[in-house]
Amino acid sequence: MQLKDTIRESQAFLSRTIVAGFLVLIAVALLSWRMMQLQIINHEHFTTLSQENRVKVLPLPPTRGLIYDRKGVLLAQNRPAYSLEITPEQVDDVDQTLNDLSSIIAIGEEDLERFWQLRKRKRRFDSVPIRVNLSPDEAAQFAVHRHRFPGVDIKTQLLRHYPHDVKTTHVLGYVGRVSQRDMEQIDVSNYAGTSHIGKNGVEKTYESALHGEVGLEQVEVNATGRRVRTLAQTPPKPGVDLHLHLDIALQEVAMRAFGEHNGAAVAINPKNGGILAFVSQPGYDPNLFVEGISSKRYAELQQNDNRPLYNRALRGQYPPGSTVKPFVGLAGLERRIINYDTSVYCPGFYQLPGNTHRYRDWKKTGHGPMDLNASIVQSCDVFFYKLAHDLGVDQLNEYLAHFGFGSRTGIDLTGESAGLLPSRDWKRRARRQPWYPGETLIMGIGQGYYLSTPLQLAAATAAIANNGTFYTPRVVDYLRSRDSGEINPIPPRVHTIPIEQQQNWDDVRDAMVDVVEGPRGTAKRIRTEQYRIAGKTGTAQVFTVAQDEEYDEDAIDKKLRDHALFVAYAPIEDPQIAIAIIVENGGHGSSVAAPIAREIMDAYLLPDDDT
Repeated sequence: MQLKDTIRESQAFLSRTIVAGFLVLIAVALLSWRMMQLQIINHEHFTTLSQENRVKVLPLPPTRGLIYDRKGVLLAQNRPAYSLEITPEQVDDVDQTLNDLSSIIAIGEEDLERFWQLRKRKRRFDSVPIRVNLSPDEAAQFAVHRHRFPGVDIKTQLLRHYPHDVKTTHVLGYVGRVSQRDMEQIDVSNYAGTSHIGKNGVEKTYESALHGEVGLEQVEVNATGRRVRTLAQTPPKPGVDLHLHLDIALQEVAMRAFGEHNGAAVAINPKNGGILAFVSQPGYDPNLFVEGISSKRYAELQQNDNRPLYNRALRGQYPPGSTVKPFVGLAGLERRIINYDTSVYCPGFYQLPGNTHRYRDWKKTGHGPMDLNASIVQSCDVFFYKLAHDLGVDQLNEYLAHFGFGSRTGIDLTGESAGLLPSRDWKRRARRQPWYPGETLIMGIGQGYYLSTPLQLAAATAAIANNGTFYTPRVVDYLRSRDSGEINPIPPRVHTIPIEQQQNWDDVRDAMVDVVEGPRGTAKRIRTEQYRIAGKTGTAQVFTVAQDEEYDEDAIDKKLRDHALFVAYAPIEDPQIAIAIIVENGGHGSSVAAPIAREIMDAYLLPDDDT
């Protein structure tokens, strides 16, 4: 029988106890170190993480500023709207969910198209609208079935709305959903929670003022992410309201006056450059773009032969035709090329010395002896052919540039065209050709390469009315804070056209008065006893008629007919309005464009008159 070796067993037990104790000490030391690391060394870091798991910081988007006309009529507003939105991260099967939703609420192809487009641009945890502008009945109907659709909810938001729709499109522009391209150009932090941004027009130019500043809200949430309470809040700063020079009643009159014609009208207050009316006909409904227009509808607008998307008033570039003759005449007087009573005989054509080519006058039989006044009143081409030749292209270009031709006016709208005031250098660069004398002649009657916008013509006409004071056109009059009511006017920008002799300006303005008020004026049919008008008619060729051909308006396609133009200001004693009209393919300025201008001026100068 073997006896136990108690001594050895005791030693073994002791050894094991020491090893176990040592291991326990190491474990305790490591645990203590980790606890110290968590609770002391990294206390602030883990406290922050814990707090963030419990507290969420949410953006509070600001309310977009409103837009009013000069009389306080609301032009752009924010309307509450219900939208049905899906958060893809919280939905197991998006396609099935959309299919099930369509049995409760009508979801069309356009809605689906917009949804998939927006989803590509958003993160999985961002909600994406599937239907916007739900009716109260539709919202209530979904609420009954809400439990069946996790990740789908109805949200209330303010959507931009333009109550005058097509009447203000080309001046206000519109807002649309923030795109990736927009995100690259804006302060992303200030647009947190904001879904829309100005895309063009006033909405884009004054985006920073209209948008406001984002606010922040700290909320406590539970384990499921639901809000428990609000901890702190920094309210958003709403955007400022814009008050325009625009008169919406005048705008409506101008649009009606065009009837079925396409074209543009710009009316300016000569005393400050304020835009009173800004019409591009036809237009389109900007409300279509607020929540994203379908590709089908957008294609219809793009393919429309009347080009409703094209802003003719701002971007349209047309030969100014005879409306430029008062400016060319003033150049001749100021550069001492002619006197007021200089006479030129008009046989119905003009020939350059040593050249057999005939530059025809609009009046085939000729006007006979013509001085400056008669040439402007009766719109004699021959007089201005000779004057342009004597001035030369260099002096013509230099003087006409004073009135803003060939450069952007600087209006507070994006996308303005500069027109084209041709010169020797321009032709050498653009066409790689020399300048020919015949091109100077047709430039003198507003044809050839010469192009101007309706906005340029209106601003230049206002400068004539203003005796050389040129105000930069402005749409916005002042900004008004929604919080304090503080008004911040937009200061006018002005430059003065140099005057060599005051009598020259008076003579040209007298001739423009006789265009309407004189017995032989081309616009005498629009005269009125209630106020006096100064103006100039114009006709701009769309295509060149060959030397041996006659222009027959009835025999050609309407799209090839001449454009009709008219510029004017009134009343002549104290000008309150300056206007430029172009009617595309309208024919004659005297019979088509001038009556439109008269209707607009009547509405502005005789607002209480039955006429």
